[in-house]
Amino acid sequence: MWRLASNFLGKASLSRKPHSLTQKHQILVFFRCIYNHSASRPSLSIWRRKKEMGKEGLMAAKELKRLQSNPVRLDRFIKSSVSRLLKSDLLAVLAEFQRQDQVFLCMKLYDVVRKEIWYRPDMFFFRDMLMMLARNKKVDEANRVWRDLRREEVLFDQHTFGDIIRAFLDNGLPSKAMDIYEEMRQSPDPPISLPFRVILKGLIPFPELREEVKDDFLELFPDMIVYDPAEDLFEDQEREKDREDD
Repeated sequence: MWRLASNFLGKASLSRKPHSLTQKHQILVFFRCIYNHSASRPSLSIWRRKKEMGKEGLMAAKELKRLQSNPVRLDRFIKSSVSRLLKSDLLAVLAEFQRQDQVFLCMKLYDVVRKEIWYRPDMFFFRDMLMMLARNKKVDEANRVWRDLRREEVLFDQHTFGDIIRAFLDNGLPSKAMDIYEEMRQSPDPPISLPFRVILKGLIPFPELREEVKDDFLELFPDMIVYDPAEDLFEDQEREKDREDD
């Protein structure tokens, strides 16, 4: 940066006029421009940054897991200790519990995070919660999170919609997946083909639902082609489903 400043000053001195800026003033103008340029760039969402857990976070995570069978002591510990964690530690603990599929504790920390003064509604925060709940087939909790994100006016982009819908399909929750699909169809974000292809692949075990989405896809993208799986693949899926029901 100092090299840039010296180059800037060198060029300014060559074109100096009787009423030109002083050297000190030129330096101030240069760094003000650098600051404004960096401040105007969008910062990376806190939910996409690497989350490293500090000592306090490790201790809190261990205690939360120990107390989860005792609701009274757990709530007391959350109020006295977890709410005082640094933001980085709190986010790291939540991310680790999501990785471990600790649904109960994730929902507890979900409530804590949303009460923090620094909290701002964020697409990636809700995406990570919904992906974890889909893996664990927790529809009631997913409905609650979805109500919260709608209340907070969070909008998913088309790729995120596709990933979430596919997660619910892959974990045998087609009804919830199609509810989210309807939200996707009503989204103001312009439709793109790739998320639809991701969803269509996840719908192979559900041929009737797949036909509905396929019709929407062909209506939106009439110049594109959908490759259907072989008929015997649908029959194999049906036989597997019948065996599971038995």
